Amino acid sequence: MLKRLKKAGPPLLLLAPSLILLAVFVYGLLYANFQTSITDNHTAAQATGRKPTVLVWFDNYVELLQSSAFQHSLMNLLLFTVVFLVGTMVIGFCWAWLMDKPSKGEGFFRAIYLFPMAVSFVASGVVWRWLLNSNQGENASGLNRLFQNLGLDFLQNPWWNDVTFGIIAIALPAIWQLAGYVMALFLAGFRGIPDELREAARMDGASEWKLYRYVLFPQLSPVALSALIIIGHMSLKSFDLIMSISKPANYQTKVPAVDMYVFKSSFDYANAAAVGTILLVIVAVIIVPYLIATNRQEKR
Repeated sequence: MLKRLKKAGPPLLLLAPSLILLAVFVYGLLYANFQTSITDNHTAAQATGRKPTVLVWFDNYVELLQSSAFQHSLMNLLLFTVVFLVGTMVIGFCWAWLMDKPSKGEGFFRAIYLFPMAVSFVASGVVWRWLLNSNQGENASGLNRLFQNLGLDFLQNPWWNDVTFGIIAIALPAIWQLAGYVMALFLAGFRGIPDELREAARMDGASEWKLYRYVLFPQLSPVALSALIIIGHMSLKSFDLIMSISKPANYQTKVPAVDMYVFKSSFDYANAAAVGTILLVIVAVIIVPYLIATNRQEKR
């Protein structure tokens, strides 16, 4: 036992600073957030300590989940995530598939597709706020103005000001910004497949469709899963892009992250913390099974 401790001593000393920082600034703050979420800390007086707080346990969570406004936020989050995931996965895969075939100017197009990733969500949100301007007719601007000049007036719409599907318009710039990232993941997956597999399939008489369907696509399943997890958890935490386009927060585009900001701005720390915990649970439901499956594969 002592020998094992002596052997583990140096590695533990090396890891100790990271473990301490992780314990304090990740798990410690998660605990503090949860502790705040089960109190009645809803006012500025309580935030400044002039009024004592009382434990209410899970009452805040029940009230939030029963609230029609928060249910609307969750529905917006679901719509945004689905459109964001489908758009980035389909466009990213198609770009990677086209670039997998040798062609001139590949480096140029790869840089063009990846460039939006270099732009912050706030900066792109400011530009897309103008592009998705809801004004129509004589006051039209952005995309509505372009449609008007092209004689495609029927394509003009309120974009993110639409009450029912406004959040889907917000997903468009998100797709534009991260489709290149998914393309890079799939392209790396394509390039990682040995040429011997392709040659063997062709020698067996496989057509191009069968080559992709039965040989290449199955090899890309780990890449697709990784892309889904990464893009999925990014969509669940979306805040800066939405606020940059639709600030001040609008009912039609609000998601739980926006609700958390609004609660915090009004000193309603209990509800803000409760929303944060709900988001954490949603992200954990998606990521934890992936981590468990990855760990099992590594042990085999």
